[in-house]
Amino acid sequence: MTTLEREQQFHDAQALERAVSFQTGRAKYRFDDAAYLDHETWIRPAFAMLGNLRGKVTLDYGCGHGMAAIVMARAGAEVHAFDLSPRYVEEVRERANANGVFVNAEAANGEELPYPDESFDAIWGCAILHHLDLTKATRELHRVLKPGGVAVFCEPWGGNPLLNFARRFLPYPGKHRTPDECPLSREQVEQLRVVFPQLEYRGQQLFGMVKRACTRLPGTRLLHRLDESLLRSFPSLQNYTRYAILNMTKESILPNRLSSRVHAATTT
Repeated sequence: MTTLEREQQFHDAQALERAVSFQTGRAKYRFDDAAYLDHETWIRPAFAMLGNLRGKVTLDYGCGHGMAAIVMARAGAEVHAFDLSPRYVEEVRERANANGVFVNAEAANGEELPYPDESFDAIWGCAILHHLDLTKATRELHRVLKPGGVAVFCEPWGGNPLLNFARRFLPYPGKHRTPDECPLSREQVEQLRVVFPQLEYRGQQLFGMVKRACTRLPGTRLLHRLDESLLRSFPSLQNYTRYAILNMTKESILPNRLSSRVHAATTT
């Protein structure tokens, strides 16, 4: 079985489990924007990096349950979404119908996107790049993004050895990992930066990550404020955070030297 086949099997099973829990009716698919934007501390600030979405053509890249796609549609965007799991695509369509919006959702592979060149003004992805062959995914991202377009991804970060140990060996609530996934690294960020030289990286959740293991722990806002202060004062601590926000803009005009580097990076 290939990596992609294992990934599809895992996420189909996960989507089926979710579908069973939603059998009580369409009302279970309804939600307000805050339910998605505030379910993790980094989602709302990362989403804001997409800018004003009204009238924009957007892509929810590896959409999973599709809540981000619905938030983009309610913001006035024309929304496309894809996931490797056909079962998740079914959930996205159900969720869009339940919330009174339209999302053009389909099953697809992030390493071989089914969209024409320069299709999208903005691309959103959450916990998806670290599942993929980054060379292939970067090539496709660059191809389908319009010049001047922005891509924002929230990805698990792999710079903290203690956190990596916990991810691999320790049980905690909501732990869902595929056999092949690996948190993003500095080397991969530099790989992305070859194609997107204006890439900005921000680490998210340092002390705040304990909330993941201790869901009833009080003082979440205090931990978040502490993290913000520490990461602002000591940027090197970003390497030990739980997640990273990657903000990538496709340059409107590529200088000849950069253009050759993009070609080399995306054809190897």
